[in-house]
Amino acid sequence: MTGSPGERRTSDRRTWRAARTVRTARTAAADHAWFGVALCAAVAVYVAYLSAHTHPAYEGGLYLRMAAEIRAHGYAPPERIPHYTARGVPFAYPPLAFYAAALLVDLTGVDPVSLALYLPGIATIACLAPYYLLAREFLGPTRRAGVATVLFAVTPPVLRWHISAGGLVRAPAFLLTLTGLYVGVRLFRTGGEAERRRRHLVPAAAVLFGLTVLTHPVYATFFATSYLLFFAAFDRTARGLLRGAAVAAGGLALSSPWLVHVVSTHGADVFLAASGTHTGLGGGLHRLGSRFVYPLSVMDALTPFYALAFAGALYALYRRRFFLPLWLLVAGYFVGKQRFVFVPGAMLSAALLFDLLAPRVAGYVRSARRRRTVETVVAATLLVCAGALGVAFAASALQTAHEGGHTQPQTVDSADLEAMAWARAHTSPSADFVVLGDGAEWFPLYAERTILASPWGAEWTTTGEYHRQEALFKAVSSCREQTCLRRSLAAVDGDPEYVYVPTDAYTVQGEERGPPTELIASLRGSDRYELRFENEGAVIFRIADGDAVGSGSDSTRRPTATASEEGAEAAA
Repeated sequence: MTGSPGERRTSDRRTWRAARTVRTARTAAADHAWFGVALCAAVAVYVAYLSAHTHPAYEGGLYLRMAAEIRAHGYAPPERIPHYTARGVPFAYPPLAFYAAALLVDLTGVDPVSLALYLPGIATIACLAPYYLLAREFLGPTRRAGVATVLFAVTPPVLRWHISAGGLVRAPAFLLTLTGLYVGVRLFRTGGEAERRRRHLVPAAAVLFGLTVLTHPVYATFFATSYLLFFAAFDRTARGLLRGAAVAAGGLALSSPWLVHVVSTHGADVFLAASGTHTGLGGGLHRLGSRFVYPLSVMDALTPFYALAFAGALYALYRRRFFLPLWLLVAGYFVGKQRFVFVPGAMLSAALLFDLLAPRVAGYVRSARRRRTVETVVAATLLVCAGALGVAFAASALQTAHEGGHTQPQTVDSADLEAMAWARAHTSPSADFVVLGDGAEWFPLYAERTILASPWGAEWTTTGEYHRQEALFKAVSSCREQTCLRRSLAAVDGDPEYVYVPTDAYTVQGEERGPPTELIASLRGSDRYELRFENEGAVIFRIADGDAVGSGSDSTRRPTATASEEGAEAAA
């Protein structure tokens, strides 16, 4: 080799930089390719959902009602949301998503229901960007992170509450959470980076945590527990503890105006009441069974997603890789929501595929080049099958035990909209209804009338009241004859004047029920119920002695509605 030592060192540095540039370009190209595949899978799911739904799936009427109340109050927070139970429900929900929805309606004039149909899927697709970056932090090679992201994009438990109507709140909360988790991993794992860079991550994480607190409490809980796990696994130092504390303090400071307002308006008990519903933290052996045994035992179309994730966790434990299995346990047992299980679960599935499944299949091939091809074919086959299930799930083409019937049920159709419009136009604004089935959640939005059996929003009253309302709603919605209905109506607060009964199949908290033919026939034959409206999807009966039906007194009747006519009409 010719030249001076200095010239040779300069040449070596140039060669190293050129090689690094080539590697970076290749990595970037691979990133773009894999993220593109995941994006295509997510778009296919989104298109399938929209093609099968002219109305958002599941429930979201209360969320839109809250946005309408915010607009009606000139963006001051309303004290209560009327029409859900006799007294209405406290507006103690984290308000960020509702204010954003109200602002979008005012700025663009978009139909609020269309917002609930289209926006959740867009936000769910956006979640793939932080998830891919998060997966790269744990899985390293681009190929594994790409497969994990594709699986994440099509996994039904992730899609269920994010692309449906409730995704108006949950999907943005998930986007904030995943972004915050990626920042958190960088915060606690970048020991080799300059300390100055790590300090910049603290305010970013604090802002993301604060915005998550202001969007949805369960996602904030997953955010916080994940950060505790990151600290315990990656940076058990005083400095790491201070960083975590700074994130928590900053996030709580950002959300403190809302917290102070809720406590001053409704009292601190409102948070204790809400935390006591919807499973809470932990749950003993029952939680272990419901989150880790039942998903495998039902053996339906969703079971393979769980089986692959849980097998990946067991294999990781066998290889003494403890973090992702522990994160999966925390998400499933302590937070208790299956959508969070698949944040580490999709990564564990991808790791299992490339560490065990694909190599085992490829091991039967002698040629090294062909082995790589076989591994690719195995991975592609798995992704195609998973993608097909995800698309079918979104399009309501599956019937599973996990969902209690068809997936992504649309609880309101054109016949319901016609019936609810009739109720708004032909009944008194003070009329109280009992509505059978999950379509009841949309009834106050479209009809602007009160439903007396309503678990929606009741979690912000007391834990006991929530469970009472839930039991009342299930009881009345399950009735198949007049005696059962009369007994259920007598248990509600106030005096219901009308009962709304679907004439075709409907769902009760997601579980399918057949048409209540016998109930409708018995009501038709009774002098106590007067048929006032009928179409191909619903009947509305007026209760002849309505003033004597309920157990409540005048003091239990709801206050006069305060929502604007404009907001509800726009939603309808």
